[in-house]
Amino acid sequence: MRSRKSRVLLSLALLTVSIGFFAVAGSVASQRGGNGAGPGNGAGGALVPLNDAEKATLVFMREEEKLARDVYITMFEKWDDKIFSNISAAEQRHMDAILVQLVKYGVPDPAAGLEIGSFKNADLQKAFDELVAQGEMSLADALRVGRLIEEMDIEDLLAAIDETSKTDLDRVYGNLLKASYAHLKAFTVHPACSIKQ
Repeated sequence: MRSRKSRVLLSLALLTVSIGFFAVAGSVASQRGGNGAGPGNGAGGALVPLNDAEKATLVFMREEEKLARDVYITMFEKWDDKIFSNISAAEQRHMDAILVQLVKYGVPDPAAGLEIGSFKNADLQKAFDELVAQGEMSLADALRVGRLIEEMDIEDLLAAIDETSKTDLDRVYGNLLKASYAHLKAFTVHPACSIKQ
């Protein structure tokens, strides 16, 4: 049976997702209004489709941000340390930013309908299970897991930026990259953090 804290966290997560959905819908509607000229659009306002690599990366990034959010929600439930609640909320905003692009380009959302800790991508599912198991050993281990996730995000975001020439994707990935560096620093300077090689 789920604890009261777990039910509250799940309710908050679902509420955040609902709010994010309506924000995304409004954002996409505004992007489709007017003459359609904007980042990623061709002459005459036509949207230039993503190539296969850009689609695959966008889909992966949506679930990778979900991985970060879900691990941090789980670590907050385990350790009740506000760093995890603060950064999980930021990861939800990152998920929402990626969803805006998925909707804009007509790419199905891989995270639609998935509960916390569930993933379509088998590699991310395995990573979630292993990271949670490691993070449940101690608070220091949980902070180590946070650093690992942010380092992985940074590497993947740098590759995503290199891969695309679309200014809208570059902007979103660049914003997420800045946030990941900030999260990495927060996990590194946490008083309970023990960095031992």
